[in-house]
Amino acid sequence: MLIPLLKGIVLGLSIAAPVGPIGILCIRRTITLGRLHGFLSGLGAASADAFYGFIAGFGLTLITSFLLDQKVLLQAVGGLFLCYLGVRTFSSRPAAEAAKASGNTLFRSYASTLMLTITNPMTIMSFLGAFAGLGMGGSQTGIASAVALVIGVFVGSALWWLALSTVIGMLRDRIHVSAFRWINRISGVILTVFGLVAIIGLLLGE
Repeated sequence: MLIPLLKGIVLGLSIAAPVGPIGILCIRRTITLGRLHGFLSGLGAASADAFYGFIAGFGLTLITSFLLDQKVLLQAVGGLFLCYLGVRTFSSRPAAEAAKASGNTLFRSYASTLMLTITNPMTIMSFLGAFAGLGMGGSQTGIASAVALVIGVFVGSALWWLALSTVIGMLRDRIHVSAFRWINRISGVILTVFGLVAIIGLLLGE
């Protein structure tokens, strides 16, 4: 149980750590909305990682095949959603203070990154490849080991987002309010580029 758990934590950390659209969102929300929004944004991605880890760990080939068959649709939805978030972020006005942590806004921070990660077809491919490399995927894996691995993936991913939002949150007070406008603009452009790349990839058949 301990070894699969540790493997899962390392795997969760390694998949969450590379800076992509979720990382940009987490950083931007931590700076402009506060530490809790940033962490919950990352937690949405961690939940999606655990979901895909569950599929890969338990060898649910039917669900995996369905998700891969819907790759084009998922990538299109994810790309369009990234473009929407990018434009909205670019045009949003910077707040002088962190937003109040209401249930509605916190849920949106969580749900948006959950959706983005779920609609990324490369996520399931990453887990399938990683689990196969660890010798943990498929029906040959014991239930206890698979559960420990999935829990580890969630914990590892969540730890990364907690660390990132905490560090960025500590730096937030040193950033002048006037700089938030540029943070919004730069974040918006980066998110839009990620979305356009996903859509262009579909048009080119990649």
